[in-house]
Amino acid sequence: MKQTLKTLVLVTALGTAALAAVAQPMMGGHEEGMGAGRMGQRDPAKMGAMMAKRADALKAQLKLTPEQEPAWNAWVSAMKPDAKSKPQRPNREELDKLSTPERIDKMRALRNEQHSAMMAEMDKRDQATKTFYASLNAEQKKVFDNQHMRMAGHERGQAGGAGKAPNTAKP
Repeated sequence: MKQTLKTLVLVTALGTAALAAVAQPMMGGHEEGMGAGRMGQRDPAKMGAMMAKRADALKAQLKLTPEQEPAWNAWVSAMKPDAKSKPQRPNREELDKLSTPERIDKMRALRNEQHSAMMAEMDKRDQATKTFYASLNAEQKKVFDNQHMRMAGHERGQAGGAGKAPNTAKP
């Protein structure tokens, strides 16, 4: 009985240590990614550097011709986040002066405004992507399609992202 208890305690201790060792890198900061600090806070410098690195890699893979450079530059420019589109926080003092129904209406109007701005940004990026895509040859389109699907999966946290190509095999 004593031996079984000792074995159980040892196995539990080793399992806990192993779990802590594995969980530590997963719980730590996103050194390679764009996240930093608390969830939802991102370092704009790191984000910009990561975006530039990915754009450079894509450009190298596409093997653009000099005639395609203006379309590339326009696309990269359109993909950059607009500093003006950052959502504005409501003035706390103003909100405190409002009744609950007025505050709800104010917040709803603010959400609608922010949603409209976000949709306009997305539409601009979509159109820029279509314009750039039209300037590519067939081989470049294949490369772009593959990379774009990988990025889209990565942004949504799906298995297709983070370096894995999407599963395009048909049964």
